[in-house]
Amino acid sequence: MEYRFVDCRWALDDPGFGRRAFADGHVPGAVFLDVERDLAAPAGAGGRHPLPEAEQFAAAASRAGIGRDTFVVAYGSLGGAERLWWLLRHFGHDDCAVFDLDAWHGPLASGEEHAEPARFEPLEREDDTISRDELAARHEELVVVDARLEPRWRGEPNPVDRVPGRIPGALNSPWNAVGDESSRALSGGDVVAYCGSGITACVVLHRLHLAGRDGRLYPGSWSEWEQYPELPVERST
Repeated sequence: MEYRFVDCRWALDDPGFGRRAFADGHVPGAVFLDVERDLAAPAGAGGRHPLPEAEQFAAAASRAGIGRDTFVVAYGSLGGAERLWWLLRHFGHDDCAVFDLDAWHGPLASGEEHAEPARFEPLEREDDTISRDELAARHEELVVVDARLEPRWRGEPNPVDRVPGRIPGALNSPWNAVGDESSRALSGGDVVAYCGSGITACVVLHRLHLAGRDGRLYPGSWSEWEQYPELPVERST
């Protein structure tokens, strides 16, 4: 088995941030995957960061040197590493982990790096996501978790959400919460995680996985839900 470090840093308000950060300094031998181009499909009716099609993700993973015998170690920002972790598992590759770059005490390399291409063969799962229609019909019986920061969960006006608010009954488990208090606070039940566009929700799902539990992702998240005025919206303000 070979190991492959993958840099998934990104910023919502700066599409070029991740690649610049990678060029400035990265784990030696790491490759860069772009959250918005490689780990998501184009924005549209499915939200800001819909899931990539299997062929799109397989092409990106193959280009990054990820094959059947590759153990992937992802690091990033704003849930980018956890998004790659989730997508790898979604497409049948469980040999992956998330790493905090701040814990790296070795040297950093600069400039571009390119991996020897590999062959990634996607085997897409069907049990780790929930559709908008199912969530709308069943949200009262599910443990729905909102990974956005508390002001957005409360429904305060902000520059990201066109329609402020949350899915009715959703609990708040901010993606940047320290420790695992938020995952312990989630009682038993069928957990569904969402956020603004399906990226930072993967942090909550990764946190749950480390605690021995699993949940489903609502891929479109709030950026899809808010496009449908017939869907219910809850606010605390």
